Amino acid sequence: MKRVYNFSAGPSMLPEPVLRRAAEEMLDYKGSGQSVMEMSHRSKIFEDIIQSVESLLRSVMNIPDNYKVLFLQGGASTQFAMVPLNLMSRSKKADYVLTGQWATKAYKEAARYGEVNVVASSKDKTFTYIPKLDPATFTKDADYFYICMNNTIYGTMYHTLPETGDVPLVADVSSCILSQPIDVTKFGLLFAGAQKNMGPAGLTVVIIREDLIGKAMDITPIMLNYKTHADNGSMFNTPPCYSIYMCGLVLDWLKNTIGGLEEMEKINRKKAGILYDFLDNSKLFHGTVVKEDRSLMNIPFVTGDEAMDKKFIAAAEENGFVNLKGHRTVGGMRASLYNAMPVEGVEKLVDFMAKFEKENA
Repeated sequence: MKRVYNFSAGPSMLPEPVLRRAAEEMLDYKGSGQSVMEMSHRSKIFEDIIQSVESLLRSVMNIPDNYKVLFLQGGASTQFAMVPLNLMSRSKKADYVLTGQWATKAYKEAARYGEVNVVASSKDKTFTYIPKLDPATFTKDADYFYICMNNTIYGTMYHTLPETGDVPLVADVSSCILSQPIDVTKFGLLFAGAQKNMGPAGLTVVIIREDLIGKAMDITPIMLNYKTHADNGSMFNTPPCYSIYMCGLVLDWLKNTIGGLEEMEKINRKKAGILYDFLDNSKLFHGTVVKEDRSLMNIPFVTGDEAMDKKFIAAAEENGFVNLKGHRTVGGMRASLYNAMPVEGVEKLVDFMAKFEKENA
């Protein structure tokens, strides 16, 4: 069996031990005679699964007791509406920082429900940096302050969080969750699509402080109200059962094989450092993000020649390095180095890039 090195931005590669364990348990989960994929979500055995996954996530991320963990569906994009519907009900105001396509989409959705202030934007330079923030521009009575912590398309990341005082900080952490420790207490709400670092597509995780639940606008549909899911243990309706199970396997791998998020961060910094060091010294390839705002997870780069970019992407795929094509809105290349990407994969990619550069000098 030949496995490629998959640099996709999502759905992304999963740890091989996780896939092997899932394969072993596919037909018969722990002697139940059935697959998790086909069992009732109301069964005792699945209730044990979902409770253990929540317990693992709380342990790995050090989530305080006054935060609820919700296992939802609809992707991170559904959260663009759920956040304002549930939180923008007091002053009906919110602050947004636009650092890419997803933050911009979230802002446009929120603007349908209240007054949204764009505090800062990095659109002027194709979102290649995180804008510096001036607290004087913040809305003092905002219901929340919104950021996209890691920008999958453009390869930027917040390394210092905005200081928002009593205004709850809300963050889309889809492409950086579980890559390094996060101080959950700095946020009122965190959410993430699972398909990058947590498991397969289909699951969205929301971590929300309890005092922010139960304040939804009257127009909020029952299924888009956080209280609905908090009150029902994420089982108001059929949850994404198999994706939750897979998330549990990933969390178990993170905790018991890797050794937790501190160790995972060390590995991720090593991987990113290998590729960034090469890009900084290459004559053919170069990164597109200012150094101080570089992401550990998503690394976009270009040659400066569209034809050469295409040639490289094709050659890379022939050599087992797949999904390196950049997002359609920016072109070039992008290597996503999520948790499951081994150090060896980045080392081999850099060796291939050096060879390609020599041959195309």
